[in-house]
Amino acid sequence: MTDPVGKLPSELDQLPDRDPEETAEWAASLDAVTKAAGPHRAAYLMRRSLQHAEGAGLALPKLLETDYINSIPTAAEPAFDGDLEMESKITAWNRWNAAAMVTRGSRFGVGGHIATFASAAWLYETGFNHFFRGKEGEGSGDQLYIQGHASPGIYARAFLDGRLDEQQLDNFRQEAGGNGLPSYPHPRRLPWLWEFPTVSMGLGPLSAIYQARFNRYLANRNIKDTSNSHVWAFLGDGEMDEPESTAALALAAREQLDNLTFVINCNLQRLDGPVRANFRVVQELEGAFRGAGWNVVKTLWGTAWDELFQLDTTGALVRRLREVPDAQFQTYATRDVAYIREHFFGAEPALAELAKLLTDAKIAECFHTSRGGHEARKVYAAYRAALAHKGAPTVILAQTVKGYTLGPGFESRNANHQMKKLDGKQFRAMRDLLDLPIPDAKLDEGLVPYAHPGADSPEVRYLQERRAALGGPAPARRVHAVALPTPEERAFAALKKGSGKQELATTMAFVRLVKDLMRDKQTGKRWVPIVPDEARTFGMEALFPSAGIYSPLGQTYDPVDRDQLMYYKEAKDGQVLNEGITEAGAMADFIAAATSYATHGEPMIPFYIFYSMFGWQRTGDQFWQLGDQLGRGFVVGATAGRTTLTGEGLQHADGHSHLIAATNPASLNYDPAFAYEIAVIVQDGLRRMYGPDAEDVFYYLTVYNEPKPQPAMPEGVEEGIVKGLYRFKEGTPARADAPRAQLLASGTAIHWALEAQELLAADWGVTADVWSATSWGELRREALECDEALLRGEQRVPYVTQALEGAPGPVLAVSDWMRAVPDQISQWVEQDWSSLGTDGFGISDTRDAARRHFGVDAQSVVVAVLAQLARRGEVPATAVKEARDRYGL
Repeated sequence: MTDPVGKLPSELDQLPDRDPEETAEWAASLDAVTKAAGPHRAAYLMRRSLQHAEGAGLALPKLLETDYINSIPTAAEPAFDGDLEMESKITAWNRWNAAAMVTRGSRFGVGGHIATFASAAWLYETGFNHFFRGKEGEGSGDQLYIQGHASPGIYARAFLDGRLDEQQLDNFRQEAGGNGLPSYPHPRRLPWLWEFPTVSMGLGPLSAIYQARFNRYLANRNIKDTSNSHVWAFLGDGEMDEPESTAALALAAREQLDNLTFVINCNLQRLDGPVRANFRVVQELEGAFRGAGWNVVKTLWGTAWDELFQLDTTGALVRRLREVPDAQFQTYATRDVAYIREHFFGAEPALAELAKLLTDAKIAECFHTSRGGHEARKVYAAYRAALAHKGAPTVILAQTVKGYTLGPGFESRNANHQMKKLDGKQFRAMRDLLDLPIPDAKLDEGLVPYAHPGADSPEVRYLQERRAALGGPAPARRVHAVALPTPEERAFAALKKGSGKQELATTMAFVRLVKDLMRDKQTGKRWVPIVPDEARTFGMEALFPSAGIYSPLGQTYDPVDRDQLMYYKEAKDGQVLNEGITEAGAMADFIAAATSYATHGEPMIPFYIFYSMFGWQRTGDQFWQLGDQLGRGFVVGATAGRTTLTGEGLQHADGHSHLIAATNPASLNYDPAFAYEIAVIVQDGLRRMYGPDAEDVFYYLTVYNEPKPQPAMPEGVEEGIVKGLYRFKEGTPARADAPRAQLLASGTAIHWALEAQELLAADWGVTADVWSATSWGELRREALECDEALLRGEQRVPYVTQALEGAPGPVLAVSDWMRAVPDQISQWVEQDWSSLGTDGFGISDTRDAARRHFGVDAQSVVVAVLAQLARRGEVPATAVKEARDRYGL
């Protein structure tokens, strides 16, 4: 509803006004200022009033945007704690070598990026020289999320520091020989240097938030003092378009993560052009972060702009900066002074008068290169402000020029992301600009040289002294081998002895096991249960009161179910990470916990349990990030399979996650059928990931919500469970010449195979052995290794071939997954092979109806076996039709 002039009522109209006359006087005063001094003066006074009110402690909503100027005035900048001239020389060497490395590599066509580091060099160098704590000091040091495309600059610094040599630089993006440098931050490829893989854009900022949060988790649970660890995430303004980049901003503010700083390099360009051609990305980002509760520091303009702002007595310059879109400002950076005078300063008379006071050189310096992100003092002031701010994370919006110092052919050009090299003329210009002592003779040799001042030069000594004072080199990844003791057998014994007549779903079996393992005196505290708001679905609510749900605030309310046994308990030292409805956030939790053994020297045992349909499918990119970061832990796809989750239908019915998981070399994938198999697999996982010879792998288990009696573990099956296949139940021939078949089944499909075994014997006189295929993926992995060994002249027979050797009759594989999952091993099975699976979209119905629909139920298995035997002439061809009719297929 609106008033007579069409104005929408505001929330203030709902509040009582005890003195309408006073209110009217304030409004009249504002109207008078607007009329006498203009709207800009009125807006200024309003903002000053709000600023004063905030300082006085009045609870008022904050403005989401400030003017397009630096947050820290030049006069308020702290004293610079360093030798600026020396740091400028170091930065110059690094700029040169970064450009040289990519240019030299371009002759092999391997690519590389030059412009990103060129724009962000001072953002990194200032941090390395003054802020980033290394791992050789107290605590864990800082965690650095380096922007992927800036990697050449980090390599160049490591070269200057003596951690890399020229041969390694020349092997940039050429890793096949074993001595190369990966294109981007890849810990699996260069594990002594890189900690965090960040080039999959959006995952860096998301992971940084959850890493900072996990640092607090470790501290609040008294596992590791992380008070001196700060998380720095270096991001691009274009990268912030990724939904993952801003997905957890509210979490960081809500949990007051002042141990976190985002540094966003606002060069106003993404890969193909302007980030916000018709708008202003800096202002947009400021509003988004400030609205989410972050502290925002804008570092936009270099000191060359100070004179312009001092001359701006009318505010015309600030107004103009606020209205010019980014794409136009990029154009100013590439055009001559006459163009800038006409199109920028010609916008209004006050600006034209201001321009008359400026030399062409001053205008060119301001508009072409002078940005806050290119000046060490400006960046230093921003970083100091970030560390000083308490109670909220900080984002630094640092404006730069993409391709800075690479010359007019690179700077601010839309295509500079794809420009991979400089020519001789450009290198000469760069050398002169950076004032580097590189003789022309070196540049005339054809291949641009690397440049180094010498291992004992003042620059190198200064660099190393600064790093020593900050705790050693950075970035760096350190692993201190800490093997965890083996949990007592008692926890596993309960699953191995079976459930008797009691029916138990494998999802519940896994949760019970972990609950018992969390009670282990030596390792129990290291388990990190992670769930995205489905704990009750998976039967994990029993962990709420016993382990507690992690919250940095504890529990500030009286829970509604406080009088119940399994009440909702939050605690500052809570163990469970219950993330809400965010698989991406839960996965980021998992990565932080799974790599704590390296980041903090504290091995943690995370298990992340989720609807299997919403795991690999929804956050597959993060699983690759986990593998790249060498993470360890248990990933559990619960309510697995395409037919076990009754009634939920297509969007919940997972028949393919094992196929996706099989693509990841670090993932060991299991589809256990019974509780005792889960116990053996988890024991094996703890040994392989947390034992003396720990491996950089993680486990993916799928478990089901279908209650079944759980048998006791037969003797001697442990090896087969771990390797992926063992004979669970051998068929008893009714007669010596009875036809034979082999049924391979995984997960819940074992029960269809067992029923089919009985039907084949009773109705058709066919003897079938039932095999539990705990891991199609591990069978395939081992078989591929055998094939590779053949190329080296080694004779090895795959385990699956050995296990089935001599087993009579054809082989039929069945699972609750699409046929491509078991078909992974078909080429190493010497018997006739066929498979059944749940290919297609899921449906809503009962389990029996869904299985009949997909043709995987026991009766369908019988018909499929008879069809195989009929082709071999071992049963009459009519048996197939007869079976179909009998079973109503």
